[in-house]
This record gives sequence, C-alpha cells and structure tokens, in this order.
Amino acid sequence: MEQESQPVLQVNNLTKIYPGNIKAVNDVSFQVKKGEMVAVLGPSGAGKSTLLRCMNRLINKNTGQVLVNGKDITQCRGQALRRLRSDVGMIFQQFNLIPRLTVFENVLAGRLSHTSNPFWCTASIFRFFNETNKQKAFDALKRVGIEHLAPKRSDSLSGGQQQRVAIARTLAQEPEVILADEPVASLDPASSQRVLGILKQISESKNIPVIVNLHQVDLARQFATRIIGIQEGNLMFNGQVDDFSLDIARTIYGTQFESAVCTNELKQVAAA
Repeated sequence: MEQESQPVLQVNNLTKIYPGNIKAVNDVSFQVKKGEMVAVLGPSGAGKSTLLRCMNRLINKNTGQVLVNGKDITQCRGQALRRLRSDVGMIFQQFNLIPRLTVFENVLAGRLSHTSNPFWCTASIFRFFNETNKQKAFDALKRVGIEHLAPKRSDSLSGGQQQRVAIARTLAQEPEVILADEPVASLDPASSQRVLGILKQISESKNIPVIVNLHQVDLARQFATRIIGIQEGNLMFNGQVDDFSLDIARTIYGTQFESAVCTNELKQVAAA
C-alpha cells in the first residue's frame, strides 16, 4: 500500500522562461499518483502546453525538477534520456501519425523503444519487430476499439479515429505515465467524449496516471479525478474536481470563462 501511494510523477518548482522574461511556467509543483486522471485547465496561453512539454523534455526548463518514478528527467542525457522518455507517453492535438503508413504500422512505431534496430523505417516496418511486439501493438488497437482499422492508411480515418490510433501507439509504448496535450481540441463533441472515456478507462484499468490539458471545464468535471488550474504560468488550483468551483474557474479563465463553460447546465449555474 505504501508503494501504491508514492507519486509516479513529481514536478518540483518547475520554471520555463522565454525571451523577454516571459514566464510560461512559474515555479509550479505537484504530484500525480497511479490511477489518477488529472485535468490541467486554463485559458489559451496559460502555459499548459509548455508545462507538459517540459515534463517529457520536448522543451528544456530553466529551473526545477521533473521526477518519473524518482528519476529526474531534466538531468538525463543521451541513452538515459531516451530510456526515461520511453516511460512518458505523449498524445498530441494533431495526432502526429505518419499518413502513408497503415494504422497498425503507426501503432507498431510505439514499440520502437523495445527494439534495438535503428533502421526500422528503411524497409518493411514488419521486418524489425518480433511477434511479441506485433501482438502488443494489436492488443493496443483492440483496447481502443479500432482493431478492424489495422490495415487502413491512417490518413483515410476521421479525426476521432486518428486520435484513437495515437492513443493506441502510446499504449503500445507501455508508458509509466501518459501526457495528453489538448487531445480533443479539434474533435467534435461525440469524438471528444469517446477519446476522454478511453483515457479514463486506461487510467483506471491499467493504473496509469494520465495528465490531460483541457480548455473545457465540463469535460474536466466529467472525466478527471483531480484538476490543476493554470493562469499565466502560475499554479492557481490543485485539488479535487468537486472543489473546483465556478468562481475559481472564473478567476482562472478571466475573459475566456464563457468559452470554457460549455454545457447549458454550467452556464445557468454561472449566470445565477
């Protein structure tokens, strides 16, 4: 039980400053444990994407630490960084699939950290992956419910289907933690519900912590177990979903509050 309570991800005093002394992330600290689905909320330009990208070293921080199972990813270099990065799955808003490859081939790319051959893309992708890796890729497709799309080119799919391919690719990676940067921003409401439902089910069934950037308060209330609120790079809220009041949301979102409160029910409460 003690091990279960230990944080998988720990962010300590993380700061990222851009030219012009713009503090995109300002001294942010929080922890995420197994099985949590944490929604990071905030207006556009709040620093949400910078925060996530610092957490897997797509962007280098100025100060602070990001610990994954006790190992500081901000201090890793070379092979050690690649190894630790493989423990951090990343899902992007724009899917980042290879259009000409099939769905299965895109998901199989998630197994790259589990093969020693660096030339997988110079010929048939299947040549450099053993049957175990292929089975894990197919199992990932089954988990997100699109195994029937395995032979299709990824650029023939809808946006919601492509995002599920991206989730399957991340699952095939077998990460310790999943970061999702606005994964539903370009999707219709039905696809958004489906994608976030899959992420929540993964978090609960596989006990993998998921940190997801969102703009919509109602989606965070529906799917997250905890909310982190960011405004101008500052941590404004870190607590349970039920404690994230509309007054707090109004403070964090400012002029973007109306766009963040999507459902009629929440809008009626906000107007009361």
